[in-house]
Amino acid sequence: MPHHLILVPTDRERRVISPRLAGGLGPGHRVELCGFGMVAAAARTSLLIAASGPSRVILVGIAGSLDERIPVGEARRFDSVACHGIGAGSGADFVPAAVMGWRQWPGDPPDPATAIGDVLPCGPPGTASGHTGNLLLTVASAAGCPTEVALRRRLHPEAAAEDMEGFAVAVACRLHGVQLDIVRGISNSAGHRDPACWRTDEALEAAAEIVLQLIAEGP
Repeated sequence: MPHHLILVPTDRERRVISPRLAGGLGPGHRVELCGFGMVAAAARTSLLIAASGPSRVILVGIAGSLDERIPVGEARRFDSVACHGIGAGSGADFVPAAVMGWRQWPGDPPDPATAIGDVLPCGPPGTASGHTGNLLLTVASAAGCPTEVALRRRLHPEAAAEDMEGFAVAVACRLHGVQLDIVRGISNSAGHRDPACWRTDEALEAAAEIVLQLIAEGP
């Protein structure tokens, strides 16, 4: 029987998501916190995978929209996830690690296919969500203003939303050889930092519905 490990970054997100998943989770499915931000999420995910040996990992939580075509309050499963912020420089002078010729992981000899650059696929091989520009951008710090959003969109024109854990979880899953799906509810437009304008609960509820669909569809 497939064993799904469902990861949620924060307890705030888990308090909304867990009750909505409860009725649709079969035996062996677990909901766990992976932690907030890239460092905690990578370390915690690796520990949880090593301890429980899941057949599939699903990361679910909120994200900020980088694409005005994605309405706030809706949710999306992403086809790939990229990393922003590892490289050299900052702001308009930032150069991504991949552009500099640096891999984040060189790969396990003798298989170069296990190398990790700045972008990783999500979901089963050969599948896609059907959305155009369906890239999730993982950042160390959420965009604080429209200028930062514009810079990130220039470097990553396919990015539809930004989060702070997706790429880290993807690296841990890649190293363990476990399939990863990422579902994010769009709580706000990136760069808009006033929580009073966010639709967090609605976005999380929409994300939980997609997770239930993924589980019902099987591996």
